[in-house]
Amino acid sequence: MDISLFQLVVICATIAVVLGFGIRAARSVHSTKGFSVGGRSAGVPLVAGGIAGTCVGGGATVGTAQLAATVGLSAWWFTIGSGVGLIIMGLFYAKPLRRTALETIPQFLAQNFGVTCGIFSSVVSSIGILFSAVASCLPAIYIIASIFGISFLPATILLVLTVAAYAFFGGMKSAGVGGILKMIVIWITMAIAGIMASHSLFADPAVSAALPEGTFNLLHGDMSHILANFSSVVIGMLCTQSYIQAIFSASNPRTASVAAFTAALISLPVGLPCAMVGIYMGAAHPEIMPILSLPVYLLTEQPALLGGIAMGGIMLSLIGSIAGLSLGIGTMLSRDIFHRARVTLRARKIHKLAEDPESQVIDITEIPTPNHPYHLSELAVTRLIVLLTITLAAFIALANEGSQVLFWNFLSMALRSGGIFLPLSFAIFAPGTITAMSATLSMALSTVAALAAVFLGAAGNPLFFGLAVSALCLIPCWLRHR
Repeated sequence: MDISLFQLVVICATIAVVLGFGIRAARSVHSTKGFSVGGRSAGVPLVAGGIAGTCVGGGATVGTAQLAATVGLSAWWFTIGSGVGLIIMGLFYAKPLRRTALETIPQFLAQNFGVTCGIFSSVVSSIGILFSAVASCLPAIYIIASIFGISFLPATILLVLTVAAYAFFGGMKSAGVGGILKMIVIWITMAIAGIMASHSLFADPAVSAALPEGTFNLLHGDMSHILANFSSVVIGMLCTQSYIQAIFSASNPRTASVAAFTAALISLPVGLPCAMVGIYMGAAHPEIMPILSLPVYLLTEQPALLGGIAMGGIMLSLIGSIAGLSLGIGTMLSRDIFHRARVTLRARKIHKLAEDPESQVIDITEIPTPNHPYHLSELAVTRLIVLLTITLAAFIALANEGSQVLFWNFLSMALRSGGIFLPLSFAIFAPGTITAMSATLSMALSTVAALAAVFLGAAGNPLFFGLAVSALCLIPCWLRHR
């Protein structure tokens, strides 16, 4: 992929400006709660920016253009699903979750179904979100290597450093600020690119004649496959920590709900111009690899300045998505496992001292309190987990550079949604109707079913195998309660 020095400078400058604002926002972060949920004081712009900045990633931009190059406008269903999922979140899920004043989905599940259920959901969700980050790392590494003319290993290292700068210091606050700026860049540049690509499609008769039948039909293709993918995206939006974490950072329940609607309005239209670019490139330049349809169009068919800024926005969409997903994992593992283990260990020591005061010497000032200095060490642990997650996702992608992005997406969705969605929904809308044993068993069996569907190559979306097993475990318990 040919790129001029001027375009390279513009791309780097665009990324640097957004990263600079994010790092500047990190100066006010001095605690674990400030890192993970922004001190629970975020307004609508920051919450919406945090959500949109994570969900508008490689799939919504590069992936949509890639798919549109072969199937046409029906590739837009991915971002439509994201928008619909966020609307449902704003209507039904945001307010009840924000009223709890928690930080993670596993905390909410543990509150309703017990500690074992919470820990299990934390581990399974973390692995699922990790695979989603791998799916975003795959195109990011490929594009960085193509832009800078370097091999995949240094491209991977560069990606890790950039994503770490985006999320390591400021957490949710940096993600929110970066998400706002990123979406401004993407909205403006992609709108211009989409209009120009649409004009080119109809201005050149040869290009128009090359368009396959049904290109602009949103319902073109296998409808069962389209609806399955649409439903899986909607469900994934409702039970992924990285999006719910932004909801927990809102200053109040109403802000959380409005922010979810705002994020839907921001993210839903993004896929349309990306799809138009993909359609044009598929017809005018069929020799181009579909995964490079959007980057090549921006760098070769747009003015150098505009194309460079747009390409910087695309890179930021990949960086922001990886960072937001990694932040969700870091928060869950830190708060639900490390913090719980540490507090339990201290409580056991204090209990032992109460039984036998001479058995050991314990400094009572070490007992956890909201303002105790040990919270800073917990912040360091959270940051370390985020950094390790970013690194692990990038190097898993490097080790599987020839793998299909779709495989990682299916695997991720099956793990983070198959066992979480129904227990979470019952806890919100029918609290007290599901026993802890049924909820935990549902998560375990649905996870096994979804993984079996993935690795055995079963026909259909593996998410729905998990949901079916989860429903078989939960609905009888709910009926017995009624």
